[in-house]
Amino acid sequence: MELPNTTEKCEKLQKKAETRLPAMSGNSSLGNTPVFDINNYTCSLGYLLLPAINEYTWSVNVRAILYLLGLLWCFLGVAYVADIFMASIERITSKTRIVRISDPEAENGYRQVDLKVWNDTVANLSLMALGTSAPEILLSVIEIVGNNMESGELGPGTIVGSAAFNLLFISAICIYCIPDGEIRRIASVKVFAVTAFSCIFAYVWLAIVLLAISPNVIEVWEAVLTFVFFPLLILIAYAADKNFFLKRFLKKRQEEQDVVGIQMNDKINRPGGEVTRLHSFQDKSVDEEMALLAKELGRQDLSPEEAANLLSHRIASEVPHSRGWYRINAIRNMTGGRKLLPPINDTTQSLYGHMAKPEEKTESDVVTVKTDPSQGGKKAVVQFTAASVAVMENEGKVRLGIKRTGLMNKPVSVKVETINGTAVAGEDYKAFEGTVEFKKNEALREIFIEIVDDFEWEPDEFFFVKLKVDADSGCVLGPISICEVTIINDDEPGTIQFSKPSYVVKETGLKALIPLVRLGGADGHISVKWQTKDITAIEGKDYSGKEGILEFDNQETTKNLIINLFESNKAERDESFQIELTETTGGATLGKISKTVVTIINDEEFNGLVNRILNMTKANLEALELHKTTYMQQFIEAMNVNGGQLATATFVDYILHFCSFFWKILFAFIPPAQYCGGWPAFFVSLAVIGLLTAIIGDLAGIFGCLIGLEDSITAITLVAMGTSMPDTFASKTAAMMEKTADNSVGNVNGSNSVNVFLGLGLPWLIAAIYHHVKGNPFIVPAGSLGFSVIIYTGTAVIAIAVLIGRRLMPSIGAELGGPKCSKIICSIFFLTLWVLYVILSALQTKGIIDVKIG
Repeated sequence: MELPNTTEKCEKLQKKAETRLPAMSGNSSLGNTPVFDINNYTCSLGYLLLPAINEYTWSVNVRAILYLLGLLWCFLGVAYVADIFMASIERITSKTRIVRISDPEAENGYRQVDLKVWNDTVANLSLMALGTSAPEILLSVIEIVGNNMESGELGPGTIVGSAAFNLLFISAICIYCIPDGEIRRIASVKVFAVTAFSCIFAYVWLAIVLLAISPNVIEVWEAVLTFVFFPLLILIAYAADKNFFLKRFLKKRQEEQDVVGIQMNDKINRPGGEVTRLHSFQDKSVDEEMALLAKELGRQDLSPEEAANLLSHRIASEVPHSRGWYRINAIRNMTGGRKLLPPINDTTQSLYGHMAKPEEKTESDVVTVKTDPSQGGKKAVVQFTAASVAVMENEGKVRLGIKRTGLMNKPVSVKVETINGTAVAGEDYKAFEGTVEFKKNEALREIFIEIVDDFEWEPDEFFFVKLKVDADSGCVLGPISICEVTIINDDEPGTIQFSKPSYVVKETGLKALIPLVRLGGADGHISVKWQTKDITAIEGKDYSGKEGILEFDNQETTKNLIINLFESNKAERDESFQIELTETTGGATLGKISKTVVTIINDEEFNGLVNRILNMTKANLEALELHKTTYMQQFIEAMNVNGGQLATATFVDYILHFCSFFWKILFAFIPPAQYCGGWPAFFVSLAVIGLLTAIIGDLAGIFGCLIGLEDSITAITLVAMGTSMPDTFASKTAAMMEKTADNSVGNVNGSNSVNVFLGLGLPWLIAAIYHHVKGNPFIVPAGSLGFSVIIYTGTAVIAIAVLIGRRLMPSIGAELGGPKCSKIICSIFFLTLWVLYVILSALQTKGIIDVKIG
């Protein structure tokens, strides 16, 4: 079958021009610029909506700049309305149903859970794919419908160019952005295998249709089959997601994978081992885990607002999210909108890693020292190394250690003075008063106080050494600012006992500090064994005890026995356990108080702080939900930079907000996603995307002509990159935040397949039926499109093979991340493939590469 020649096509376009612009047809001209040129007709006529005014007398350079700026601005508008569109899709796909599942521990033998109506795989390949690829798909549909059911080059070229950009460019970004040494693997391997195969098959099928079966003509059955591949892909991917066994799926219900709400895999340290569980923040158990994190933050030097923001940030960033969530977050970053992660400042940012990977605390961490906010959350803390020391009378002097923690990058000073106890200055020791200077980065200093040795027997005596700081000293005092010095009159190792027969401790610190004292001598190294006994508190549930050994160094007279406590959600806690000293070593003996009772109580003031943090955290999380925005909230967020979060807005946010302000106000009239299940927002935003896409198609075509680029080259470069830019940022964020690669590169193949099956299948089906009714063939010139498809197919096969090879290589073992060298090499290789695809396609279109296609 022969194709209509260019002259015939131009004659048809001439008639269309005379109908559209009768006053400017024929040989009429404006100045020296012809309105219609048969060799360059697409620069003036043939577009759906543009040009809107008579601009043919303007300079070509001015027109090109204006069209480029308009094109970029419209890309920003499409990205912003896609925010609302994706929020409506999130609302639709988050619909749930209540299901009863068996639970022997429940009161009635079952419990009710909310399960998603939409399967995640089906949602990703249907509505989510439509949401991420709507501009490309609608551009293809609008181009054919607006061109009297004739095929164009912009729509199909954008679909192929977008597929190449997604698979090659985005994959390169995702591989490199993973921190060194970390990896991200595809979790749903079967679904990835299906979508990877369909991604290759889609473009192989496209090449067969364009070049082999009926070259340059799309028959009705070909269009029908292309469109039918779309639901077929969804069915096969769904079967793969369910392990291809429907009966097995019905018997073995995996409720946990579909539980709604914010989901989180938490490894919780509990007595007896580490427990991993998947839960929803709608469940009671999740509230308990949030309470544990809130209590941990409550012990830090943070305001309730900072603690709530940090807790909200951790929850929102570490729980699994859908592809739509990442895309919306990327769009809001591009337009200066309200972020989906609560902002945290630099001070709280330093605590985030500690929360994510809590470290074991030491004895020195049992006391939290408040710091001065004016010093950036840090200040030098000076204190003695021990609260009490003992010295033999005949040793002549006693050594006291003074340590500094916290801020270390500048010199500080502290004053030291002695205070009489039973020991008197001049008779038992020589008074000391002076200043101790700490140099930069110096952490430890020592002072020596002389002891007076006499020849008369006397009982043990003591005196005190005190630290003082001035307002301009650059430091604060720690908890051990006074040291007790005991002068021992003999060389006995002494006796060990508790200082009191009972103690009351608050659960706030999660540690009970029980002091043991050494009396009647302090010579040599000794130890004492201890063991716990339950009273009302249960070992392993309320505290960690059983038995252990506590050691005393030479001349050490006081030592704290540390018992770890566990959190309890009881409103009134009053639980007790006993500690008993059993035997000693090193010649020491047990004193009279060898047993003590420890009672654990609640800290009401601390609990009030924790409740406040929890309430603020829940309010923050509710504000982050995508589909609970009202009309009033939409306008407020549209009019304010960063959605009203001015404290964390950056200069770039202000620039992006200014550029997108018109679109924000205009699209605030779209119904919010919370209304009527999200469907009004879905259809209205889809219509708006269609209108903007039509304008983008005209802008791109005219701009390409003005600078001498064919539609096919403009499509695979500028338009493809503009429509795929939100996906780039979304995939990068997903790769860094998620534990798997499914939401970053895993969904790329599925989106590329949907672009062909839906983005070309639907308009081809409409046009093929139309031409069949008219009795003439539907002409789709293979030309540059066929060559572009062939080049992309080859690069796609190589790219997927590289991803699979990275996963199989022992040195990498994953699709994303890995050693730094391998990341750089693979990223450069993928970028090279994309550049090669663009260059070869452009050279063939320009005729520099003489390859006859079709």
